Amino acid sequence: MSPFDLTGKVAVITGSSRGIGRAIADSFADAGARVVISSRRQEACAEVAEAINARHGDARALPLAANISSKPALEALIGGTAAHFGGIDILVCNAASNPYYGPMSGISDEAFRKTFENNVLANHWLVTLASPLMAARGGGAIIIISSIGGLIGSDVIGAYNITKAADLQLARNLALELGPRAIRVNAIAPGIIRTDFARALWEDPEAEAAIRRATPLGRLGEPADVAGAALFLASDAARFVTGHGLVVDGGVTVGRSL
Repeated sequence: MSPFDLTGKVAVITGSSRGIGRAIADSFADAGARVVISSRRQEACAEVAEAINARHGDARALPLAANISSKPALEALIGGTAAHFGGIDILVCNAASNPYYGPMSGISDEAFRKTFENNVLANHWLVTLASPLMAARGGGAIIIISSIGGLIGSDVIGAYNITKAADLQLARNLALELGPRAIRVNAIAPGIIRTDFARALWEDPEAEAAIRRATPLGRLGEPADVAGAALFLASDAARFVTGHGLVVDGGVTVGRSL
């Protein structure tokens, strides 16, 4: 059996109706997992789940909408997953938000608070809810989608980057706490990926050209690039990996020589 096989596993992926989250859900389903598709709109979740089920000829995907801003909604998501599939083995905290673009001096308290609550506190809630179910099944894997923004500064998305740095530390701390229960916790820090979140960059030819020049691999990332890293961290191939922040950025953060 391949160490990347997820047959028999149940995975919850937030923000999985499009972009990186959808690519991760597709990858996990292809590896044999039963997957819960979750985002704010039930219709969008159902569309993705139907496509996965049609491709595999079974009912391995379940659509369960949830707003990450609402703790009761996340409680319903985790509870609904357990009720339908009997438990949880893998959690991917992918959904996030960035409501403000500009210098830190201009962000409102409300926007800063919303960014922190959606990008950090919601992940804490999800882990707190899902980890007891994982422990009951003998262990599990948790993946928090951070960003290379958590490793660098920015004069326009500073609050977002601060929350993504917090996510990297959240993974380290949770790995320490949950390791004795056989639960691994890791983070992925993607660079610029061709998703709707970064559309303003890759739709601008000059901006995309600049990104390519700054990237040693010479291209933007694709959602499948992050999904491959997530499959590794979720599977037995990474059974001795925990507390790690895996950078998936084509080499951007190592920098180019002048």
